[in-house]
Amino acid sequence: MRFLFNHEKSSRSAPQEPVLAEVPELHAAQLAAAYYGERQGGDLHDFVRVTPNRVLFGLLDMAGRLEENSAIVSAAQQTFRARAQELFVDDDVNEADAMAELCLELNRAIMAAEGGIRSCPAFAGCYNEDLGTICYFNAGHTPGLLRDLTGITELGATGLPLGLFSHATCEAPLVALPPGAALLLVSRGLLEGRRRREEFGLERVKSSLQQAANETAEELCASAIEGVQQFMRKPPRHNDVTALALVREAGG
Repeated sequence: MRFLFNHEKSSRSAPQEPVLAEVPELHAAQLAAAYYGERQGGDLHDFVRVTPNRVLFGLLDMAGRLEENSAIVSAAQQTFRARAQELFVDDDVNEADAMAELCLELNRAIMAAEGGIRSCPAFAGCYNEDLGTICYFNAGHTPGLLRDLTGITELGATGLPLGLFSHATCEAPLVALPPGAALLLVSRGLLEGRRRREEFGLERVKSSLQQAANETAEELCASAIEGVQQFMRKPPRHNDVTALALVREAGG
């Protein structure tokens, strides 16, 4: 298992290895991501600090194999980083408007790099450290799982997957991340881990998250990946298997 905070690809013919980058340090909170083994497909996760009190994070699941989609993944990452900085430059920015615009920009970048259609489910959020809130969009991705004292809430799709329609729009709702709460994102590959004819599925991820009350962000990611490996009874090499977690400390 590898912990990785940045994933860059340069060309379809000669894809580069993921590049390690330091995750932004948060006030009274933690971010982490992990994946199993070597990259095979189009999973991309990234983090960008855009203001002293805001950090953006994202998990994309580009369709296709690594050798055919690496340039598109790279274009998506470049757009995510550059446009995030531009859209959130003002302290009083409307986070919902900025996240919706970022979704549109990512969609255009993917379609331009592909020269056509390539499905890319994506989940991205802006964590506001001062307010303890997450403004997010879910473009056809597996639901984000928000755990707090009331239980687990699924943050379902707010729009279609990226890369399908040039004028597709998405909504960017706001949710609270109270002290002690956690957000867990997992890739489709993690849910699709199989034992015989049964998939690992979202319900097992939810059950694991509910039981992991005091784990750090890194531990949550590791638990999710170890869970699917134990279920499959073999290493999960069928697809990219990625987890990303944001945890707010109990006293934060």
